[in-house]
Amino acid sequence: MVDVLLGLQWGDEGKGKIVDYFAGKYDIIARFQGGPNAGHTLYVNNQKVVLHTIPSGVFHGNTLNLIGNGVVLDPVTFRKECEKVSELGIDLKKNLYIAEKTHIIVPTHRALDKASELAKGQEKIGSTLKGIGPAYMDKTGRNGLRVGDVLSPNFKELYEKLKAKHLQLLANYDFSEDISEWEKDFFEAVEFLRTMNIVSGEYWLNQYLTAGKKVLAEGAQGSMLDVDFGTYPFVTSSNTISAGVCTGLGVAPKWIKEVIGVTKAYCTRVGSGAFPTELEDETGETLRKAGHEFGATTGRPRRCGWIDLVALDYTCMLSGVTQLVMTKSDVLDAFGTVEACVAYEINGIETKEMPYQINGLTIKPVLQSFPGWSEPTAAASSYAALPGEMKNFLSFVESYLGVPVQFVSNGPGRDQILEK
Repeated sequence: MVDVLLGLQWGDEGKGKIVDYFAGKYDIIARFQGGPNAGHTLYVNNQKVVLHTIPSGVFHGNTLNLIGNGVVLDPVTFRKECEKVSELGIDLKKNLYIAEKTHIIVPTHRALDKASELAKGQEKIGSTLKGIGPAYMDKTGRNGLRVGDVLSPNFKELYEKLKAKHLQLLANYDFSEDISEWEKDFFEAVEFLRTMNIVSGEYWLNQYLTAGKKVLAEGAQGSMLDVDFGTYPFVTSSNTISAGVCTGLGVAPKWIKEVIGVTKAYCTRVGSGAFPTELEDETGETLRKAGHEFGATTGRPRRCGWIDLVALDYTCMLSGVTQLVMTKSDVLDAFGTVEACVAYEINGIETKEMPYQINGLTIKPVLQSFPGWSEPTAAASSYAALPGEMKNFLSFVESYLGVPVQFVSNGPGRDQILEK
């Protein structure tokens, strides 16, 4: 059985903590897409840990973790991450596995990413410049290197062939950065990668499923960044919705049971692209400060706005979400009135559907107001203990989406999750 846990907004929904909370109930946690632009924040022994590639179940002793073939892996970032996790007493040789079909990010991918983004000027998409887009382009262009290739005696030749192609492309840009140090780090990291558990991910996972093991598929980024269904072209390079689980791990749809969607009690976005409920005023700044809204990977201040139920309804539909987790609900404690977008007004016409192309459209969010709650919620120890006004807000969200809000996160602590 496979349950899926994914973000329903533009990323940064707090998935890391939620996966960590659920991890003890599963035998295996498997990342199915994305790259080191993911930043899943956990607190372990009161220490803040940000995971970029390693699945968020790594701190649970009896849980195995798989980096699936749908992920793109940067050996340099991965090695640093492994070192940090190992310092916390985790033996990754025992609980971390990597699918051999996982694609690799090479130094010239990063160079291409940077050169391409700089060349776009005002039209830049807000890339994290980690080489993820170019790596996925090589994957679909059938030029990519995969983790299984590092075990080949002619890996260096394969690398040089791909590098030569990239250098030809870089010649079209005004890019003169010396990447020799990047390459030195890369080949040292490849040696480290060779020592890890590299497996046939699809056979490895299906054998466990056939044996009755429980798997949690962990998504990265958010559904509104899906390459097909997100706010294109301001999207990531992979399928972030539940459909990506099957291709990203090599499992059949019959195995998927619950789809757990994670949403903040409001909205945030990092980088460029449409954001219908964005608050570019004092209210937005209050949200940013109260929610400590700065990217876990980039450190960039996040754009903030009220919860967008039109977008949430869309992403729940796309992934077949069966239950919701609402994070950062306590951030709304700071407001006397809480608002939610219930429709878009475009050219004087209201709609509850996501338009084909929302970038460049003038969208006026139709907002519904709810009375705030006059008491802090971070100390609440049960769902029943939440203020009545908050429960009314949550009930409205459930009614609009037709999906139960089964869990509410009311603070950053590992134990600050309330089950309905």
